[in-house]
Amino acid sequence: MTVGVREQPRGAGAPRPRPGARARLVGWLTGLAVLAGVGYRLWLLRQAAPPTNSDEATMGLAALHIARGEGFPIWFYGQQYMGTLEAYLAAPVFAVAGGPSLLGLRLPTLALYALFLLLAWRLTLRLTGDRWFGLLMVVLLALGSDRIVKNQLIAGGGYPEMNVAAAALALLAVDLATDRPGPSADTGRPDGPSAGRQGWRLARWATWGFLAGLMLWVDPLVLPYVAATGAVLVAFRRRELWGAAGALLGVAAVLGAAPLLLHSLLTGRNPLHAVLVASGANASAGWADRLHGGLVLGPPLGMGFCAPGQCATWQLWWALVLPLLLAVAAVTAWRVLRTPDTGPAEVGPGAVSPRVAAAVRLALVLAALATLGAYTVSSAAGLTPVESSRYLSCLLVSLPALLWPVWTVARRGLRPAATGRHGVRSTVARSVAVLLLATTVGTAAHATWRATQTVGATRAAEARHAELVSTLRQLGVRHVRAGYWTCNRLTFATAERVVCAVVDDSLRPGFDRYPAYRREVDSATAPAWVAPAGSPLAGVLDERQRVAPGSLDLVTIEGWRIYLPR
Repeated sequence: MTVGVREQPRGAGAPRPRPGARARLVGWLTGLAVLAGVGYRLWLLRQAAPPTNSDEATMGLAALHIARGEGFPIWFYGQQYMGTLEAYLAAPVFAVAGGPSLLGLRLPTLALYALFLLLAWRLTLRLTGDRWFGLLMVVLLALGSDRIVKNQLIAGGGYPEMNVAAAALALLAVDLATDRPGPSADTGRPDGPSAGRQGWRLARWATWGFLAGLMLWVDPLVLPYVAATGAVLVAFRRRELWGAAGALLGVAAVLGAAPLLLHSLLTGRNPLHAVLVASGANASAGWADRLHGGLVLGPPLGMGFCAPGQCATWQLWWALVLPLLLAVAAVTAWRVLRTPDTGPAEVGPGAVSPRVAAAVRLALVLAALATLGAYTVSSAAGLTPVESSRYLSCLLVSLPALLWPVWTVARRGLRPAATGRHGVRSTVARSVAVLLLATTVGTAAHATWRATQTVGATRAAEARHAELVSTLRQLGVRHVRAGYWTCNRLTFATAERVVCAVVDDSLRPGFDRYPAYRREVDSATAPAWVAPAGSPLAGVLDERQRVAPGSLDLVTIEGWRIYLPR
């Protein structure tokens, strides 16, 4: 027997319709896109891609020390900023697996990416109510250029967590600003969607505060999103913030930032100073280089539209479009925000006030502007624009706000019933909007395809490094000296069975993030030397061997040279 559902006019008091065939279809497609995004990254991890380095190995060593109970670091070894949350997430994996591995180190970052994808999808639905647009966002975020997957999968400190935290903060802001707590002014009884859920509401306030404080410790690059979503809460719920909700939020924020606050109190050091130094504040870069790196190269690189390590001229189109998207998204959100609130168009668990949705979209736009501006004025944008584009990682969280006006025009035109000359303009606008969306997906897909082409070389390089580890084990080598980008990676890959001290290309002591390794190597009888084949360090050691024949025994394997003192 088929049960029919009588259609009713949509509006306040109208029940939400049951999901139809189209809703089920978009639901299945969204689920497939989520699985594709996670599956693609899992495949990369199985291929040891993206390539690891000594910075990621440093986080892995911190996780190893935590798993063994040998240390509980607050900061990334060798510096006074960037919290070690990734190490604490990986430590249980190492403990269960019986030892460290690159895959074990990255499994938590893969889980964080999956959570980000789900949060971004949910945030898009809350802000727009359009499931097809939500599908588009999931497809875009499922794709992954070289820079994107590095930000999301490499456990190098901060980047895998930032997008998750920013999306969660925005989603919590939507929920808290939408629900109306407290008794009804007319009856004195609880009303609205928050009735009977005050405890759950307070938990959401605490969660928002804890995430804000936690990210202050982990990586302050996400602070523009903390400030912007916090401004939404102040604008819509300032009275509630004066009560228990505000007190709980403050306590939770202090708890989240506790590692940073305790370290600063005990040492008297200002972590903000270290962050400014890392961003290039102590270096000098010309404004032309900063503007080019921050506004031309930065957006397409940081948002996933470029090939590995470079941006072709045609891929820079996003740098031209992004300012327009920011302006249009800000103006359209502001217009809705200034319109008197008539309540949500539908009632139910997913109903959001148009003004709240517009306010959060505007907050995401302003946070993107602040992120882009802060990066552009930093010397890092001018000195190392390709690698430093990772500082723009959070811009992906703002994609729903940036593309929503384009999607609206693509589906509906400029006005619902445009005729005459205005109808022509509407048709042209729809065509441009569709072209922009298609080009966005196509460019990101091309960058993803180019990223997959580097997997073979990455897998081969990892195999050569595994052969290096095996050869050192066979030779009985326990202590080595090597360059920065060799040392901690080697120490992590051997679970500290080989301990390495850093030297520069002149064989002088280099930057050791974990000083205990240098002390151990310096006390060893005859440490070996390890250098990549063809590197300046290998050239210096070859020259030493030529000048003093017999002082070193050379063992060569593909890609590496091992020098054993006699």
